[in-house]
Amino acid sequence: MGSPDSHDLDRVRNIGIMAHIDAGKTTTTERILFYTGQIHKMGEVHEGDTEMDWMAQERERGITITSAATTCPWMDHRINIIDTPGHVDFTAEVERSLRVLDGGVVVFSGVEMVESQSETVWRQADRYGIPRIAFVNKLDRPESSYTGALDMIEARLGVRVVPLSLPYRDVDRRIVGIIDLLERELVVWDAESQGAKMERRPVPDTMRDSVEMYREMALERVADVDDVAMEAFLDRGDMDAELFHRTLRKGCIEKGLIPVVGGSAFGKIGVQPLLDAIVRYLPSPLDVPPVRDVESGEERPADPDAPFSALAFKIVTDPYAGRLVFVRVYSGTVESGGHAYNASTGKGLRVTKIFRMHANRRTQLERMVAGDIVAIVGSQDVSTGETLCDKQAPILLEKIQFPEPVVFAAVEPRTEAELPNLLENLGKLAQEDPTFHVRVDETTDQVVIGGMGELHLDVLVRRLREELGVHVNVGTPQVAYRETLRKPVVAEERFAKQAAGRGQFAHVILRLEPLERGSGIRYTFAARSDEIPKAYETAIESAVRGTLTNGPLAGYPLADIGATVTGGSYHPVDSSELAFRAATAYALRTAYSLGVFDLLEPILEGEVITPGGYLGEVMEDLARRRGEIQELRSREMIQIVRVSIPLAETFGYATRLRSLTQGRATYSLKVARYAVVPDGSREKIIKSRGY
Repeated sequence: MGSPDSHDLDRVRNIGIMAHIDAGKTTTTERILFYTGQIHKMGEVHEGDTEMDWMAQERERGITITSAATTCPWMDHRINIIDTPGHVDFTAEVERSLRVLDGGVVVFSGVEMVESQSETVWRQADRYGIPRIAFVNKLDRPESSYTGALDMIEARLGVRVVPLSLPYRDVDRRIVGIIDLLERELVVWDAESQGAKMERRPVPDTMRDSVEMYREMALERVADVDDVAMEAFLDRGDMDAELFHRTLRKGCIEKGLIPVVGGSAFGKIGVQPLLDAIVRYLPSPLDVPPVRDVESGEERPADPDAPFSALAFKIVTDPYAGRLVFVRVYSGTVESGGHAYNASTGKGLRVTKIFRMHANRRTQLERMVAGDIVAIVGSQDVSTGETLCDKQAPILLEKIQFPEPVVFAAVEPRTEAELPNLLENLGKLAQEDPTFHVRVDETTDQVVIGGMGELHLDVLVRRLREELGVHVNVGTPQVAYRETLRKPVVAEERFAKQAAGRGQFAHVILRLEPLERGSGIRYTFAARSDEIPKAYETAIESAVRGTLTNGPLAGYPLADIGATVTGGSYHPVDSSELAFRAATAYALRTAYSLGVFDLLEPILEGEVITPGGYLGEVMEDLARRRGEIQELRSREMIQIVRVSIPLAETFGYATRLRSLTQGRATYSLKVARYAVVPDGSREKIIKSRGY
């Protein structure tokens, strides 16, 4: 395709491939790389030799942990692909990838269809307004259903689909090929060439009716998009290919229509039509709204000649290049060796090297240009979510929001001498992963790590060991509980002291009240200026924020509390910032002793999918873990249990579920909210903290 660096923004596609764990996303990416000539041997997830999952653990677990970026050519276009993880513990990876994508491919399994995590990534993509196409995978499995998947995508996700293909099977339900609905042709892939060659044949008679029915449905939905297509459809009951593709592209980008193709990535069937659909229907950087400054609202178009702007969306510690920063370039051009400005920190940086990444291989580039997704090595530290731009034309893009950790564990080095090395390497991992937190506990001097779940921490500790060569002992995972107030409380404190001939006086009235879940700490100053002058507002606020940190029940962080200064008084000579700080701190302590506090725990929601024969044992085990069953659905041979369950009860659940179901059940749960801990459990938790 000329050189993939010759820049025609129209011919660039920045896409992500998203899916539920095990829907076949990584295999699909592998096939794409093979058919576009980027790799010469296809890896298999089950054999542990895939190209995109290059971390040893990803190969061993068969899951994608870090989102890898790669580039490939197709039909004279350049496709930049970001492979995202399907496992819920790595939500942050999906979140930050979506932030920099223009379009998405969602892979559904033709057997399990729309699973809970596919629904989660779908909703995440909705939030970012990303146009997407669907690929129904695993159609080589006799029990799969393409049309069932179409219906379920519409029903569960509330969208309109446009089917572009239908599978054709023999009498034993083995897949023979895929029918191209628009061209009315059966496409058969050649096994000898590993699916690289294909042959077009007439549609078999047995399929004619289905083909006409689904073809008409596709044409009708595309005709709805604009008048020209509608006119052609009403006149002739048909439309030519060029008009169909152009209108469907518009429908996909502007109206949320979902083009759907089917195939089997593992069986090497249907991948090329997926690539065609990516190029035909997904947006280029010119088709998506321009980025804008969060403060001024000023827009910047996707233009190589506009001032430079880019977002750093991922940091990777590379054993050879050091620290690689993945950036999405929205506008402008920067040469290798050139300079950029970090608008988030106010520091300049030199861009020493620019790489086009291909999984874990790379090509050095001379420049990065609008529309690019590249990795840079620079002179200054850049963190995830920071904006890089031209110093002469600064712009600040919206940061990426990440959830707070919900699981903690203490880690210690084997010897005291290894502590600095441990902290340095934990710092590297925390830079890469914004949902991984590291702190040193002031009271116990222990190093505490926090993350999104048991698997998340397990993966990071193993990376410490295997990639960075740091051996640690890890404590039992602990839940990140929070404390909150049950009902409003008012406290009043007068601080009056004589010191070195001068008095100290301050009087504060403070009201604390519970807020709805997820509100955090909210502070309001509502005293009149004749009660407390403006000059003391800052001192009072810093005392409130500095004291309202840990709760009185068990020392966990406070959450969802509103603090309002409602009144007080001052002395024109003796009042000072110091006195108001002290009075505020005392008022809060009084409120702690008067108030009734609750303990909050993280609650996970999601699905457990099990073969019908094990349903009884699975439900019984969930009930023992304080799980609440919200819905039970059956689909052919499997049962889907929708459940909410306290995080504290899920430690070791993966192992238990495997042994209950002979390894045949799967689950995906994610933190949905915080809820009050029942009294029985509450006393145990408080005691275990030594309170």
